[in-house]
Amino acid sequence: MTVSTTDRRTTDTLTPEQFRVAAQAIEEEVGKVIVGQRALVRQVLITLVAGGHALLEGVPGLGKTALVRALAEALDCKFGRIQFTPDLMPADILGTNILVEDEHGRRQFQFQRGPVFANLVLADEINRATPKTQSALLEVMQEGTVSAAGTIYRMDQPFIVLATQNPLEMEGTYPLPEAQLDRFLFKLNVVFPTAAELLTIVDRTTSGVTAELHPVVNSARVLEMQALARQMPIAEHVAAFAVRVLRATHPDTPESTALIRKYVRYGASPRGLQAMILAGKIMALLDGRFNVAFKDIRAAALPALRHRLILNFDGEAEGIAPDALVSSILEETKNE
Repeated sequence: MTVSTTDRRTTDTLTPEQFRVAAQAIEEEVGKVIVGQRALVRQVLITLVAGGHALLEGVPGLGKTALVRALAEALDCKFGRIQFTPDLMPADILGTNILVEDEHGRRQFQFQRGPVFANLVLADEINRATPKTQSALLEVMQEGTVSAAGTIYRMDQPFIVLATQNPLEMEGTYPLPEAQLDRFLFKLNVVFPTAAELLTIVDRTTSGVTAELHPVVNSARVLEMQALARQMPIAEHVAAFAVRVLRATHPDTPESTALIRKYVRYGASPRGLQAMILAGKIMALLDGRFNVAFKDIRAAALPALRHRLILNFDGEAEGIAPDALVSSILEETKNE
């Protein structure tokens, strides 16, 4: 098996102050288009810096796609959009080998790359595609590679997938496989705007004036931010708290709560722990701190764990919300 590689750009060391300046610039640029949703924009930014992927869920019309597009315009990197539909095939996402003829009349197969070969990929309405097509993203989201005809193609870095989905109760949707859900660093719920935000949205979208966004951070800077975030130290007792939170999601552990034992079949995987720790490091940097606090782990727990809990029959039948289960863990798990 051969491996297709791409050149990696090297960058200088980034300081924490430069990190915060770059992060603030991204948030301000996105804010020119997105009204309110400050917490959501911050969580998407954390996903970017963590080098992970995020699943944005909300009813149509709340600006999920607009948010990802705004982020893409604020970054000087390659953007790819995939509109998921029931007839979409895996090759439409990853690419396929096509037969080409050179100037001498010789024919050979050549791999034509799909839209997933980008730095920032918008997987729009991902749950409108069939499970077979959804699963095409498993390798590329976890390994950052695409395998085709005995060759492994590596993605350019940074590489993140921001997927949007409509609530599963809506017509024409397919639930994502648990294995794919686990590949998402965060699952983010897009909330309905307030009355004041709705007035601002109407004013912006019906006045004929369109905000122009410009790249404020390039790919090299994003890679520097990712590297700096991973170098952040975390105290052993804070990491141990995150471990207790993760173990509490499993009904067969001493740390589990009564609600978890009653309604959960399987708890979160170790990826949930990695997500909490890495997000906590980024939150500390964004706040200008050089240590991860308990509050950082608590803030990261909901988006990092809500999609990793698999409910049992009782939980499904009673419509138990995963957020309520994670909240019960945070209430009962002590810092020390």
